[in-house]
Amino acid sequence: NSEANARRIAMVESCFGSSGQMLAVPGRVLVGEGVLTKMCRKKPKSRQFFLFNDILVYGTILISKKKYSTQHIIPLEEVKLESLDDDGPFRNGWLICTASKSFAVYAATTTEKSEWMAHINKCVEDLLRKSGKKPIDEHAAVWTPDSDATICMHCKKSHFSMLNRRHHCRKCGAVVCGPCSSKKFVLAHQSLKPVRVCLTCYDTLTKRKISEPVFPESKADGTIANGDSSGEDDSDEEANHNGISSTREEVSITLTIIFCLTCEGNL
Repeated sequence: NSEANARRIAMVESCFGSSGQMLAVPGRVLVGEGVLTKMCRKKPKSRQFFLFNDILVYGTILISKKKYSTQHIIPLEEVKLESLDDDGPFRNGWLICTASKSFAVYAATTTEKSEWMAHINKCVEDLLRKSGKKPIDEHAAVWTPDSDATICMHCKKSHFSMLNRRHHCRKCGAVVCGPCSSKKFVLAHQSLKPVRVCLTCYDTLTKRKISEPVFPESKADGTIANGDSSGEDDSDEEANHNGISSTREEVSITLTIIFCLTCEGNL
């Protein structure tokens, strides 16, 4: 009922504390929750996920079922799911794709994967049907993990080291060196400011002559000529996008995933 749903949502809000956003809005229903393995830039990490009928919320687990941080909110209208084939220890996974961010998550069992995907897809379908909107056409690329690239994926020559940093193309997700990602371009769905792209994507984007907002520090074509990367968050493990890692030794944690339907009549 509505009172029980309100209590559940209030509990989620309290677990995030003052660092989280208000989640209680008219018509919002908490559908399910559980722990999934989210593939982050450097390694897989457990994250608490909450599925509402209009948004997907996840955060870092500080104290299980009691305290979470680093709240992320994804509007379900933007979401597209893509199932992943099992690959060694990477099992029961799928991609969560949006225009601004895409990443992989993994459940503990095939059943839990099926439940998560079915309920998310149902919520997305209901939202689009009620709003009359169409699914978005373009989704952000899933970033290739740092561990999957020892050399630049563009020039195939530059070896990464403590001094030669890895960078990610915001368009295709490839791991590239500084010289091979010296250009920037405005990707409207990701940022209002020009972001780092590899030379291949830069050439493709400029040929399309995409019309984007012009910023004082940028050229008329929405690009920045130099390769200054100051202020970027390339080194952040929880950077804007996350990918699937093929490094077997990194998956050493066993997670217990509990998917609980909190409002059975809504799906």
